[in-house]
This record gives sequence, C-alpha cells and structure tokens, in this order.
Amino acid sequence: MMNLITKALGMSLAFGLTAAPALAQEKLKVGLLLTLSGPSAVLGQQARDGFQLAMKDLGGRLGGRDVEVIVVDDELKPDVAVTKVKGLLERDKVDFVVGPIFSNVAVAVHKPIVDAQTFYISTNAGPSILAGKSCNPYFFATSYQNDQNHEVLGKVAQDRGYKKVYLLAPNYQAGKDALAGFKRHYKGEIVEESYVPLNTLDFQSELAKIASLQPDAIFTFMPGGMGVNLVKQYRAAGLADRIPFLSAFTVDESTLPAQQDAAIGMLGGSNWAPNLDTPLNKKFVAAYEAAYNSVPGSYSMHAYDAALLIDSALKATGGKMDNKDAVRAAIKKAEFKSLRGDFKFGANGFPIQDFYLVKAAKRADGKFQTEIVEKVFDDYTDAYAKECAATN
Repeated sequence: MMNLITKALGMSLAFGLTAAPALAQEKLKVGLLLTLSGPSAVLGQQARDGFQLAMKDLGGRLGGRDVEVIVVDDELKPDVAVTKVKGLLERDKVDFVVGPIFSNVAVAVHKPIVDAQTFYISTNAGPSILAGKSCNPYFFATSYQNDQNHEVLGKVAQDRGYKKVYLLAPNYQAGKDALAGFKRHYKGEIVEESYVPLNTLDFQSELAKIASLQPDAIFTFMPGGMGVNLVKQYRAAGLADRIPFLSAFTVDESTLPAQQDAAIGMLGGSNWAPNLDTPLNKKFVAAYEAAYNSVPGSYSMHAYDAALLIDSALKATGGKMDNKDAVRAAIKKAEFKSLRGDFKFGANGFPIQDFYLVKAAKRADGKFQTEIVEKVFDDYTDAYAKECAATN
C-alpha cells in the first residue's frame, strides 16, 4: 500500500513540474521621450504615432516579448527632459529610451542614459557632438546625423549655380549643424548667416534683410511652428516668387497642414518622402493615414523603424536583455527592412542611407506632402563617423 502511495505521489509531483506554466517573462519597457506640447508638439506626436503604429503591426510585442510603452513629454526643455529621463531609468527601469525630437534635449539626456548602460535610440535628433569623438556604444539613431539633410541643399545650391545665399536658423545645436551641413558642399558667397532664438515666430526683420540683400536663394532650418510662420510670412512678403526657398524640416508633413498653398514648390532635403515607391512604404503610408487622418512625415517613419529595429535585435537574442554586448551586436546588424529602403549603421551608430531633394506638393485628394525630385546622395555616411572610436 505504501509503495502505491509513494508511486502516486511521485507521479503527482512529476505531473506538477511538467504541467506548471513557465514563469511569465517581464514586460520589456520602452520610454518614448518626445516634445508633445508647445509650437513643435506635432513633431513629437508624429513620432509617437509612428512608434505606436509599428507596435500595432507587430502585435504589441517586440522580439516576442510583451511591451510597456511609457510616453513622456520633454516640453522642449533640457532640464525637464533630464528629470523625465531619470524617472524612466530609475523608477520605470526602461530597457530602451527612444527619442527625442530636438538636439538640445538629445545632448542633455545623453549622459544619464548611457551612464545607466541603457540603449538610447534617437528617432530624429542627430547632433554632431554625439556623432564624432563623443559617440557611444549605447547610442544609435534611426534618423540621420543633423548635417546630412542640409548637405543635400548645399550641393543642390552649388550645382544650380547660386552665387549668393542667405542662411537662417534657430540658435541651438541643430541650427548650427544645419548651416555647417549646408556649407560643406556650397562654395559660393554667404551674404548673411543669421541665428534667431529658438521658438521665434516673427521673422519680419529677417525678411526685410533678405529683400534688401537680394540673394540668389535662401537656405533655412526652421522646424515646427517656426517653420509654419516663416513660410507664410515669406510668401506674404512676395519673396517666394523671386528668391528660391531651400530648407530642411521647415516644409514637411509636420508643417504642411498649416502652411498649405504657401509652401507649394518649396524645396527640401530628406532621406525619405511619403511617395517613395516601394510596397512596404506604400503600406505604411496608407495605414498611417487611415489611423491618424494625416500624412506621415520622416518623424513617424523613423519611429516606426525604431520599433522594427528593436524587434529585430530582440528576435536575435531570444528576447533577452541581460547580455548587453549581444543586444548591441544585434542592433548593429539592423536586420530589418527599413521603410526608406537602404539602411545600415556606420561606425558611430548613425545610418548609412540615401538622401533626396524633395518638394512640397498638393495631392489630388487635397492633402499636402513632400515628393521626391531626385536622389542627391547614395549610401551616404556622415562626416563625423571617421572620428568615432567607440565599438558599437
């Protein structure tokens, strides 16, 4: 009798061990740090929506793991951003910080994130200071190094024979990177290099200077609400028909809904446009418009790709985050299909990719978007990658 009881108990224990569910894996935590208030909120909203659309398309999982996405507003204030990031790192214990939009915020939060050995994936900001000697193996970007889109316009201005150009940008890191990028390929005369305070909305004094100096073109970087006002004021001053308007991030899908006809025909530089003719991109644009009733911009595309990048890396590690070197190696491989087509990482964690001249256009359905005019750079590496000694 005792032997029967012992055997039954043994069978019961064995059954219990095999039938007990495996311990549930903790949720992966991703912190989205974006500008979601103020005149430039639409940029952060596009990035947030792009990432969330990718999460929907991936079934709410990254690398097979359930995910908690924590969205915080940096308010376009570096001190606020640092406080928010410390909360993500120390309280929420996120595995990835994704964002931000603006470079002054990107630089401010860089040290606390990489010091915590947390992976930092920029979906827009690409300040030069993070691309060269200060590159870090925990930092990657799914966007670009800041200078590159502006380099497109510098080369175009040079190739079109513009002898004199007026430069205009906000006085912060990305503004300085923008003008440095333009000048890398433009060898003509800079009649004036003007910096205005971040979030400037009245450009009458600058427009008066442009009208007086009569350059062959102007080049500007003026994102968000700044760009909306500048374009409207430029058109209203009668300058748009006389002096070509070259820009990056000033006329794009985040600003066109407000600029509308005032921006038509204005030229920009980008690594992508909604009319990029690939099946994957067409599917993304259609899904985004159906979900959010707006045309996606590069901000949303980069964020969508960021989710695909994380998913690809965690698939390679079996969903595990404990071996940081293995995760880093998997990120570096970038084994996913980017919405923009060609994509691989350079030595500094920034993409090697194609860049285009684009122009603002009105679609048959009345919506506005940028459209590709021509490819300017093929598989282009940023100018700072050679200075990076980090092993990504």
